[in-house]
Amino acid sequence: MKINERTNGGRATRWPLLEPPAQRPRAHRPNLLKRRPWHVLEAPTGEFPAVDAAEAMGPQLPDEATVNFVLDLSLRIGEVQMASGAGASDVTATIIAIAGALGLPHCEVDVIFTSITVTCHRGTDLTPITALRVVRSRSLDYTRLTETEKLVRRIVRGHMGAEQAQTELERITSAPHPYPRWVATLSWGGVAAFVTILLGGGFDIALVAFVISGVIDRVGRVVNRYGLPFFFQQVVGGLVATLSAMVIVSSNVLTTDKPTLVVAAAVTVLLSGLSTVSAVQDAITGYNVTAAGRTMETALMSAGLIAGVVLALRIAVMLGLPRTPLPEVPGSTPQQLPLVVLGGAGAAACFALASYSKMRAMLVAAAAGGIGAAVYGSLMLAKLDGVSSSAVAATLVGFCGGVLARRLGVTPLVVAVSGITPLLPGLSTYRGLYQIGVEPSGNISTLMTAVAIGLALAAGVVLGEWLAQPVRTGLGRLERRFAGPRMAGPLEPTERSLE
Repeated sequence: MKINERTNGGRATRWPLLEPPAQRPRAHRPNLLKRRPWHVLEAPTGEFPAVDAAEAMGPQLPDEATVNFVLDLSLRIGEVQMASGAGASDVTATIIAIAGALGLPHCEVDVIFTSITVTCHRGTDLTPITALRVVRSRSLDYTRLTETEKLVRRIVRGHMGAEQAQTELERITSAPHPYPRWVATLSWGGVAAFVTILLGGGFDIALVAFVISGVIDRVGRVVNRYGLPFFFQQVVGGLVATLSAMVIVSSNVLTTDKPTLVVAAAVTVLLSGLSTVSAVQDAITGYNVTAAGRTMETALMSAGLIAGVVLALRIAVMLGLPRTPLPEVPGSTPQQLPLVVLGGAGAAACFALASYSKMRAMLVAAAAGGIGAAVYGSLMLAKLDGVSSSAVAATLVGFCGGVLARRLGVTPLVVAVSGITPLLPGLSTYRGLYQIGVEPSGNISTLMTAVAIGLALAAGVVLGEWLAQPVRTGLGRLERRFAGPRMAGPLEPTERSLE
């Protein structure tokens, strides 16, 4: 066993350095075969497994300093996943897999929306060791998430020890974004432009949507420097987008009858950053507390967007500005289908780039967005309703992402979120808000339809990932279908810990 020295207040502390499982004697490796997969992957509210006498005596663990070091490493990796939008089940499976691979086979993990707690049980004679880490910030950096997942696989497969993993994690978390901030601004504008094309707008409207969404992103960055809460940033975004469309109509800048597509595209961009997929995934996999926290965040951000759009509409009415013509939700024709596919692929690729994904992830996201848009457009041609078409398209996106993404070196979460971004109900949302803020009837059915489409997209992605698991892991492992969808972290934490 290797000995590592650490300096603590001028005193050198010597403690055994954990080696990867492949380098440790077999007698000291944890016997994880006794634990069925559901013991590792089920939600915290599940039934407690029976504890035999050998487990009650406790495993042979290193000293407390080493245990604390491994728990801290596991928590920091879990924090990166949570901050990037991974589901609570993914984070739980990742932490248990890492702890088991590094010599801590009996750990309990509790994940909520703002913190992660891990307890290492050491038998009945010794007190357990508990560590907690608070998730204070959230950001879309899919390159960091992908690099962290690669690190997890190397740890679980026994290719890297705890010290090496700590150094690599420091490099990943301290590295700057792979692209400058202005690239992300242009990418958000690209999302709006391609969404406009998908909705049937011309290239002139797409150019205006590109400029307005870029301006919204820069304004949001400026107010973020002053610590303005995200709720009010959403209010500012909805206000700027809607008032811009009003100015365009009153000044006759565009000779088109669809200027509100600019607002719809900007609303889609503002909706794309919400963690709807993770919230639905947590609710389905049994992590209800985390799901409630994510749902509350999504609802609050949506409320800020609603407040900004409705406020802009009220201001326009008070100032007597001409009302923007409200287009119908576009249908699909065989001639429009290629443009729909182009818009879906371009919007997904731009979203992946705005989230700091590298080239390979961008290409996979573009393929997922094109497939989802093609399926959605084809089903709309078949006269299927929007909610059902969105659900089927999102299921196919989740399935393709679950089967192919990891083989291509891309995190399925990146493919899933990017693939459904073009299908977000930006136009339906604006139509519903227009009816509430301007029309005297105040009908909310259109807004409820938009909410239903958003939930259908999120649920469809989770279902597609669940269906992809037996295909991905082989027909001999069909029981893993009941372990819950994996969009980040290790696929098979129990068996891979033994490699």
